[in-house]
Amino acid sequence: RATAIGVIAAMNIKLIKTLFYVGALYDGFFGVMGILSPNLAFELFEVVPPNHVGYVQFPAILLLIFGAMFYRIATNPVANRDLIPYGIALKVGYSGMVFYYMLTSGIPGMWVPWAWIDLVVLVLFVLSWRATGTSAQQAAQT
Repeated sequence: RATAIGVIAAMNIKLIKTLFYVGALYDGFFGVMGILSPNLAFELFEVVPPNHVGYVQFPAILLLIFGAMFYRIATNPVANRDLIPYGIALKVGYSGMVFYYMLTSGIPGMWVPWAWIDLVVLVLFVLSWRATGTSAQQAAQT
């Protein structure tokens, strides 16, 4: 039976690096797509786009910034551990907002799969943050 402590112990630095490299690519991809083709997702899902592309492009720029931060974390997760809570906050913000509107007034379905992905990533980021703290403590004691 897997426990949170068991999962944390199993999260080695190589796995954490991979997680954050994937996070950098994921957010970077959606950032680039939001800048270059801001109405594409709205067209694919037949959802009315906002009245100005800037409402899509600004969050896309934020995704690029977070993607760069995730890349930075991936290069040295223990040394850059202090950045991980910002990634956690991003994932809480997005998935929390989508699930809130899903349960209250409704939200187009195009947003929901990404909220579930971000919820899973949120848990993995928390586990990574805890594991890098353990690694840092172990390194300091040796």
